[in-house]
Amino acid sequence: MKNFDVFNGDADGICALLQLRQAMPLEAELVTGVKRDIQLLEVIDPQAAARVTVLDVSLDKNRQPLGALLEAGAQVFYCDHHFAGDIPEHPNLEALINTAADVCTSLLVNGYLRGAYAHWAVVGAFGDNLDESAMAVARTLELDADTVDLYRRLGTYLNYNGYGAVLGDLHFHPAELYQLMRSYSEPRLFVNDAVSSFERLEQGYEGDMGSAADLLPEWKTDTAALFVLPDAPWARRVSGVYGNSLANATPARAHAVLTRKSNGGYLVSVRAPLSDKRDADTLCRQFETGGGRAAAAGINELPGDQLSTFIDAFSAIYP
Repeated sequence: MKNFDVFNGDADGICALLQLRQAMPLEAELVTGVKRDIQLLEVIDPQAAARVTVLDVSLDKNRQPLGALLEAGAQVFYCDHHFAGDIPEHPNLEALINTAADVCTSLLVNGYLRGAYAHWAVVGAFGDNLDESAMAVARTLELDADTVDLYRRLGTYLNYNGYGAVLGDLHFHPAELYQLMRSYSEPRLFVNDAVSSFERLEQGYEGDMGSAADLLPEWKTDTAALFVLPDAPWARRVSGVYGNSLANATPARAHAVLTRKSNGGYLVSVRAPLSDKRDADTLCRQFETGGGRAAAAGINELPGDQLSTFIDAFSAIYP
């Protein structure tokens, strides 16, 4: 029987696990992937699982394999902030789920651990573009301005690294990033020691964001704007953080970033206005492969012939 640590491949999932395993060491097989690969429990054989920790992936998207794990006797700790639907009641399940727009999994784990490794929670919150929440924790740690800026950058780069259609699009496999950072109680210690890894992330981010800098919206109103990126690795890598950048620059506007796919469809990232963090998940769940949270959500596969339907729904929710 094995232990499994299952986590989203973005900043929030990685930073949540870093906190948990520094506080509660456990030898476990890592299960993760690109950020949009969220049906992760399907890869675990229920008969082989003793303890399963699940971080930053939707319970609603993993309901059936979760049920199989519980019925087979696995002990499951499930912590997340995405739409969950009905949470199963089972003696083997400990669920810590909060879908409020100003929380992420790293912040939930930080509360669970009573701030034991709060530096990583700050990085995870910045990575999820929850700057106000990140700053609230940073103030309790009395971090200086340079350290806060470093944590903001690291969170952004970790989040950026998680985006891609396949693992080959990424600069680092998310499990590799976790392993690189797992021995560091504070993120600044990791950055000081692993200079080449940090610079690889930073240079990749800056180069890809530079490629997107001159894009103009394909469609916009006063309250919403839609951008389309090409079918290219840099575009897939930048799609999420580019949406965050647009949201930060125009906080009263909703944004949709669509990345073209080779099959004629689109990968979609939606950011609700920062001034009104609502309904991004409601919008995306209208489409078969959509999901997320109120402030930020996405669609893994929007068929090309549904583009006008998406724009109509987008403009209806953010009129």
